Amino acid sequence: MAELVQYYGTGRRKQAIARVYLRPGGGDFKVNGRGFDDYFVTPAQRSSAKAPLVLTDTAASFNVVASVLGGGVHGQADAVKLGLARALMQFNNELRGKLKAEGMVSRDSRGKERKKYGQKGARKRFQFSKR
Repeated sequence: MAELVQYYGTGRRKQAIARVYLRPGGGDFKVNGRGFDDYFVTPAQRSSAKAPLVLTDTAASFNVVASVLGGGVHGQADAVKLGLARALMQFNNELRGKLKAEGMVSRDSRGKERKKYGQKGARKRFQFSKR
């Protein structure tokens, strides 16, 4: 029996975590069992999630299966982007230079700022009254 060839990459952004599997195929893209265009509805999310494949011209040669949990849809799209970049580097490490030049190799470490005591939120304060 033929062994399944696949490349794996984990992507994280804010609270979102994406497990991305690249398998040789015709360009099918599934996210959480749903179609790519069905899951990511805005053009910005779609272009962000597919950016590594478009940059390396490998969109038509791989089937992508992504499992995403946590966070919002925009954070999930960026998590898929990092997972795809890592999986592509596992497939061919020579693509690293091209991906790194576009900033797709490093994780975006920005997260939610914590709420401070004596304030309504992280930055917002309670209304100030002079009198």
